Amino acid sequence: MKNTTYTTPMLPGFRRQIRCRKPHAAQRKFAEKLALLKQKSFKQIGEVFEKFIPRALLKKEASGAMSRRRLFSKENTFWAFFSQVLDADGGCVEVIRKLQSYASLKGLKVPSSSTASYCTARKKLQEQMLSDILAHTADRLELMPETGMLNNRRVIVVDGTGISMPDTPENQAVWPQLSSQKPGCGFPTARICACFSLDSGALLSYAIGNKKNNELPLFRQQWHIFKRGDIFLGDKGFCSYYDTAKLKKRGVDSVITLARRPPFNAGNCHKILGPDDLLIKWERPVYTSKMAYSKDEWASLPKELVLRQIKVSVDIPGFRTQGFYIITTLLDAGQYPAAALAELYFKRWDVELFFRDIKTTMGMDILRCKTPEMIRKEILMHFIAYNCIRRLMYEAAEEANLEVRLVSFKGSVQALRNWEPHLNQAKISNTERFRLVSDLYDAMTNTPIRQRPGRSEPRCIKRRPKSYQLLTAPRHEMKEVPHRSKYHAKNP
Repeated sequence: MKNTTYTTPMLPGFRRQIRCRKPHAAQRKFAEKLALLKQKSFKQIGEVFEKFIPRALLKKEASGAMSRRRLFSKENTFWAFFSQVLDADGGCVEVIRKLQSYASLKGLKVPSSSTASYCTARKKLQEQMLSDILAHTADRLELMPETGMLNNRRVIVVDGTGISMPDTPENQAVWPQLSSQKPGCGFPTARICACFSLDSGALLSYAIGNKKNNELPLFRQQWHIFKRGDIFLGDKGFCSYYDTAKLKKRGVDSVITLARRPPFNAGNCHKILGPDDLLIKWERPVYTSKMAYSKDEWASLPKELVLRQIKVSVDIPGFRTQGFYIITTLLDAGQYPAAALAELYFKRWDVELFFRDIKTTMGMDILRCKTPEMIRKEILMHFIAYNCIRRLMYEAAEEANLEVRLVSFKGSVQALRNWEPHLNQAKISNTERFRLVSDLYDAMTNTPIRQRPGRSEPRCIKRRPKSYQLLTAPRHEMKEVPHRSKYHAKNP
């Protein structure tokens, strides 16, 4: 029987129930909403990564923020944030729309379209917790079996990139725009230097700075992730006597391209190891006050370094360079042939693809948050999601007996986006879930990336941009040229 209430004649402000149960308490109503989220919500996608994300870090706090039972609990907020960076749209409204669709499906009251509660919950997520989760995902990926790359030694490839974010005073204070741009005409830009595992593609660590930070100081903040026996792979931006010597002292070998020093020839080298393969000696550079390290650190460096210089000639169409020199601390030409090191350096291009996966495919090129605190969390969440997808790719490739480099990252993201609603079903058996995950793996690996060595890839843009003016003055001062489409260049 439906609840029937009437107003008492003597006390109209009081209501009394007739032949019905007591009204549901607010706590019970909240429990129903919480049950809804447990049945079908963002937590379900976490079941795909349950062995990858430490649940202990997602438990509610004993006190303070994230300690109360809320609709956006610590675990729900994390997976909502995770789902947000995976979505093609990537906006906060997308998260709320999912909640509304879940509530509508269950016949419950549709929540408000306001994103305030979700955004407040995101702010309460601790940056240190996200950093711990990222470190855990990197460690889990590094536990995967080795693939025999360069005598089974771990190769860590390093590179830098730039990202932009909303133009707010807070972001400008930490990551100012380029000095060549007028105020109000540019966006805050941050510089990121990251270390990746060349084998698995896992992001192991990163450091973030502004336009005044060079990649080398950011790289030095990440030396702790190197282990004895690792190989550091970098481009000419990391060609440094200081870094090569310091890493060698830690038992880490380097493979970099020559920069800022003239190459040696057969006449002034220490020893000839083979064709275009020389043993050379670098002298310690003269100390200047412009160096990023102190004079005591400079004095602790060895007076000379014995290195190996390999000349690599490039005759592949589409490559910008015709040749370059590799500098390495791997001196044994028998154990590390010149051809193997040249092939290893060609794989350095993979780091550019890793950044493309994160920035272009996952949309981290232009961030959305308006404060530095949330920008750092947004970056961390993108990196966590990236490592999780890399783990799925590794497992899918292993199941399909396929090299992980042949699995498309973008195809994997597309498959995960489309499998998510099916994995989010409220009532699904373990057998059915296992079948869905197996089919997900098949979808990720059934179209391997075609390898086309020697294919010409000119660095040109075919699609023309719109003929809009550039914003060269603050918005309130800018005057748009009328009828700009009717202006044509005059013939000489």
